[in-house]
Amino acid sequence: MGESLPSSLLVVGIGADGWSGLSEVARERIGAAEVLVAGPRVQALVPEVAGQVREELPSPLRPGLRELMASYAARSVVVVASGDPMVSGIGSTLVDLFGPEAVEVLPGVSSVALARARMRWSAESSQVVSLVARDPHLLLRQLAPGHRVLLLSSDETTPAFVAALLTSYGYGASRVVVLGDLGSAEESRIEGIASTWSASSPRLNVLALELDGPVIGSWAAGLPDDAYGNDGQLTKRDLRAGALARLAPQPGQLLWDVGAGAGSVGIEWMRAHPRCRAIAVEGDEDRATQIGFNARHLGVPHLEVVHGRAPAVLADLPDPDAIFVGGGATEPGLLETCLARLGPGGRLVVHGVTLETETLLAELYAEHGGELTRHSVERAAPIGSFTGWTPARAVTMWAVST
Repeated sequence: MGESLPSSLLVVGIGADGWSGLSEVARERIGAAEVLVAGPRVQALVPEVAGQVREELPSPLRPGLRELMASYAARSVVVVASGDPMVSGIGSTLVDLFGPEAVEVLPGVSSVALARARMRWSAESSQVVSLVARDPHLLLRQLAPGHRVLLLSSDETTPAFVAALLTSYGYGASRVVVLGDLGSAEESRIEGIASTWSASSPRLNVLALELDGPVIGSWAAGLPDDAYGNDGQLTKRDLRAGALARLAPQPGQLLWDVGAGAGSVGIEWMRAHPRCRAIAVEGDEDRATQIGFNARHLGVPHLEVVHGRAPAVLADLPDPDAIFVGGGATEPGLLETCLARLGPGGRLVVHGVTLETETLLAELYAEHGGELTRHSVERAAPIGSFTGWTPARAVTMWAVST
């Protein structure tokens, strides 16, 4: 990758039981390294080696790691970290920075594996969510009655915050188990119910949650309209579901939600899979702020919101895999820019409610093909003492793949 790197870069996972719990191979490799990198707590678990340089993990981490590794170019470096370094750990960060060929990993037993063993939960019956250096509102995507979740805590404050969050969303009856200092002599277990949680927690902990509450959302497209704070600029439920079916969310792919309004399409794209990414582009400042609130409330706080007008603001964004244009399709150059930025296999879905937009979409359909449909939804509503159908404004949808 053109970077100055150590002659060898090894990552070793160590458990809370310390040096005695490591394999003979791991001990030999640590002892043979010229440089050891680890946090203070982990360094205390590893005996000192004469002549071996010791460094702490840098902060901020990613830019600091580039600098640190460059400073020890052509020397052997071992990074020692807790548990499995590839489970929300330093191993994943190093591979991301320097590539898989540059990094060797000897994992330890992860806190996730230990937590599952203590709870007697299989991997198939539980979901793992990391809140380490992440917004705890990520948990809200997981809310479902009977669902089991293992949360990797950021610190000792995480359990109380999570218990309060669960209670505020109707999941106060959920069972909360705090598993502290897993694998060490100080290992502990604290149990309780979210709504009455008051216990103190150790700094190193994993939360095991058995969720108990109402059905309040879905990972399928088409959440209720009232799930979103909005000023009326909202892609309604039935049309949203149709758009997302054509946008086809895929793990790791990026969506542009252009003219995002309340952010509903980008939010539900991200709710489809934890690795889905989205950028909501909105020209109105109040709506852009509301999108952030909606994203946290619905468990995808990492949705990126860009306040600005398309197409000009799109120039600085990374290329997308799919684009939804919910408003402003007639803005000069917007749809041309969107089509140009999509690579092979990209998907574009555009909604229009005016005759001018409908005419434009008909022209683009004739030129590029795809699917052109017109959607009219009617809802039952009172008419005096009777019930009748109230039609919503018809929407034209153009969907095309590149």
